[in-house]
Parts: sequence; structure tokens; C-alpha cells
Amino acid sequence: MGHVHALRLGLTDPRFPASAIPGAVSVLPSARQALNRAFAESGPHPDALATSLEAAGTEVRRPELGELVADVPADPQARNEARQRVAAVDDEAIRLRTAVKARDGFFTTYCISPYSRYIARWCARRGLTPNQVTTASLLTALIAAGCAATGTRPGFVAAGLLLLFSFVLDCTDGQLARYSLQYSTLGAWLDATFDRAKEYAYYAGLALGAANANGDDVWALALGAMVLQSCRHIVDFSFNEANHDASANTSPTAALSDKLDSVGWTVWLRRMIVLPIGERWALIAILTALTTPRVTFVVLLIGCALAACYTTAGRVLRSLTRKARRTDRAAQALADLADTGPIAQLFSKVKAPLPAPVTAALGGVAVVTVSALTDVGGPWPIVAAAVYCVTSGLAVARPLKGALDWLVPPVFRASEYLTILVLAARSDVDQALPAAFGLVGAVAYHHYDTVYRIRGGTGAPPHWLVRAIGGHEGRTLVVTILAALFTTTDFTVALTVLAVFVALVVLAESIRFWVSAGAPAVHDEGEPA
Repeated sequence: MGHVHALRLGLTDPRFPASAIPGAVSVLPSARQALNRAFAESGPHPDALATSLEAAGTEVRRPELGELVADVPADPQARNEARQRVAAVDDEAIRLRTAVKARDGFFTTYCISPYSRYIARWCARRGLTPNQVTTASLLTALIAAGCAATGTRPGFVAAGLLLLFSFVLDCTDGQLARYSLQYSTLGAWLDATFDRAKEYAYYAGLALGAANANGDDVWALALGAMVLQSCRHIVDFSFNEANHDASANTSPTAALSDKLDSVGWTVWLRRMIVLPIGERWALIAILTALTTPRVTFVVLLIGCALAACYTTAGRVLRSLTRKARRTDRAAQALADLADTGPIAQLFSKVKAPLPAPVTAALGGVAVVTVSALTDVGGPWPIVAAAVYCVTSGLAVARPLKGALDWLVPPVFRASEYLTILVLAARSDVDQALPAAFGLVGAVAYHHYDTVYRIRGGTGAPPHWLVRAIGGHEGRTLVVTILAALFTTTDFTVALTVLAVFVALVVLAESIRFWVSAGAPAVHDEGEPA
């Protein structure tokens, strides 16, 4: 006796090898042999089978049903009581409510989810899949970028509206996945990467629109916005991975945060301050429709910079006041996120006297500063990049288990991306910044792909891939060499060739992985930032 949705939750979720509710158990093909052994030991009773599976080491998912009913009545009276409990609860209302993420931004919670959940149900009843909705969201965002590229006021207004509609679809695909329990490996890849592709493609559309409108060159701002947003994400990913399974006492900073959570309005204020994807896209859409691309990028950069300072400062304070013991798994995840190439690995046998984040920052500041202040085409950026390669190896010589070692991957990302931005901006070569935008986009995709593989529990991309594209330090060195060798229009061609090479290699391996049977069967629910 029970609700149909209780059966769905207990028996049709593809993310777990085995699932069970009272009176029923199901397994995926990967756990079929374990089920056969459990059947031989305990017989056909579902509850006994689930217990035997767990005892043998198979993970059995037992979903939290809440108000939903799933029961096996032992007598007529119990059956009547179960019928009454079933009739007292509307499982469709619960199904709709739980399709929405429990924790989301203010704009998403109050301006999107109240109606997007019904769009998700409409899609489910017509047989549409989350992947199809995700693809529709991407196409809508690309059309929005195309409208922005026209450089006309009607185009900017249409772009803002379409970007908001793309976000509605972006919320809908996750709600559809939760509503119909359609989780897939392909869905994990699409949902995890398309959000980034949509936003950064829109940046490019705005930059093209500014040039078409009045010849305003805002490619440096567009690239700066992509660099800042990507670095914000890697801060989130690194901090979470470093503390994923760390054991420690609660820090005073965390205690203060929990205390503030008890005051309702502070929760929403703090979620809005970090400028999550809903608030950020709404801001971009409104500014696109009402102002110019330059104003849009300036406001976006200021807002994201303040949000980055707020979140990073809070995490640094937590890390310093929380004496955490980080595991080997966390250290390996940070090492994978560091994206260290073969050049830095040559120096990783030497232990630096300074903490890893300080060593990494010294090399990063050196290469970015020298690239920004020395003569264009000179040898000094190459020398600084060589120093950066050495310090990068020294920074990862020890396991990254220190209190602030989670800052190492963000420092590497910022160093590489900013070096490309500075060299392209100072080259004064036509179309160098758009080419640099493409290169950073290709490299950022590789870094996002690494993150979602680690989150799925399958580890980082293969070592050959990191070696093939040089690692962060190798790419930084190559770009400084290209800037010195090609000081004319050939620098644009060189950056474009490098961007195409990285994109092709990374995409080929990424597609192979995410459509393979070894990819994790999860559906990403979107990043808060």
C-alpha cells in the first residue's frame, strides 16, 4: 500500500546500484550477481534481500519518503489505516515540490521556480527528456548571443529576454530530471558544461554587439569577466573538495554563519551577495536591454569581484580557524585540479620552504606583472614564465593538505588566464583579444570537465591529456613565447591555432568519457555561483 511516487523514488533512480522501500527492492545490472547471491541466502522477501545486499557490501539506496506512504500491511486493519494515510496526502503535489532544489538563490526561488516546475511537468507528460530541455536552453542562449551581436537596441532587448528564457529552461531541465527521475551520464555532462558555454558565448555576443554598434572594443572586459567567473568557480570547487571529508571542530566563522542562518532575511541577503547564477543572469539581461555592453561588463565585473572577495575571505577565515585534517582523497583532488603539466613536474621533487599557496602566488604574480609592465615582444615575460614553471612544481611538491592549500588551483587558474589576457591586450594586434577569449574558453572547459569528473567519483582526466595540452604552466610558457615571436598579426593566428588544438583534444576526450559506460550517472543541479 502506498503512493506511486514512493515506488518511483525507491525503484527507478538510476544513480544507485540498488534501491529499496518497504516491500520492494530493485537493482541495476551491475548489482545483479549480488542480488542472486542474496536471493540464495535469504529467499524472495524484498526487505530481507535489501538487508542481505547491504551486508554483502552493496550500497542500497533507501530514499527519505517523508509524507509519502510505502507499507506492507499485515492485516485488514493495517491495510485500512494505510489506505487512509495514502488518501490524506497528494503525492503529485509532493512530486512537484521536491522537483525544485531545496536550496537556491532568491531570484530563482521566487521568480522562476513557482512556474518552471509546471513547465517541467508539462514536458514530462509529453515525453520530453531533461537533455532535450538542456539543449533547448543552450540554443536559446546562443540565439540571445546572436541578437546581442547585432549591436542594435531591439537586438539588445531581445537578447535580454531570451537570456532570461534560457535560464527558465535551465531551471526546468533539473526540475524535470527530479520530477521524472531521469538521471543520465549524458545529462551530467550537458548540464554541467552548457551553463558555462551559454554565459561565455553571451559575453562574446555582447563584445561583438559593442563593436557593431559604435566600434567600442570591449573584448578585454568580456575576457576579464570570463576569467573572473571561472576563478570564482574554481575557488568554490577547490574549497569544497578540500573539505569534502575533512574532520575538524567547527570554526567560529562557521558558527557565526550558522547563527545568521537562523535569521531568515540574512539567508537570502547572503545568497544574493554572492551573485549566484539567477541573480547574475537577471542583472546581465536587464543591463543588456537598458544600457550598453560596456556598462554591462563594468557592472558585472564590479559585482562579481565584490562577491569573490566576500566568499573567498569567508573561506579563508574558516580554513584558518578550523583545524581540519584533510584526507589523501582531498589532497589528490586538489592535485588533479591543479592541472600540473610535465614541466612543473620536473621540479615537484624539490620541497619549497614557503607554504604552497605563497609559492604558487609568487610565480603567478611574477609572470602576470612582468607581462604587463615590460616591452611587448621582449624576452622578460618568457623568463617570468620559466620562473612560474619552477614555482608551480615547488607548490605541488608536498601533498596539498595545508589549511589554505585549496587556494593553489585558483592561483594557477588566475595566473594562466590573466597572462593570456594581458599579453593579448598589450599586443595591440587586431583580433588578438577575441583569439585569447577562445583560448581561455577552451582551457576553462578542460578545467570544468576535470571538476565534474572528480565530483562523479571517477577521478581526473587521463594523464596523457594533461601532458598533451601542456598543463597550466606549459600553456603559460607557450603563450609568452608566441607573444615574443609573433608581434604582428601572426600572434592572432598563433593564439587561434593553440585554442583550436586545445579545444579539439579536450572535447574529443570529454565526449568519449561522458558517453561511455564509465561516466558517473548523476545529473548536475547547477552551481550556486
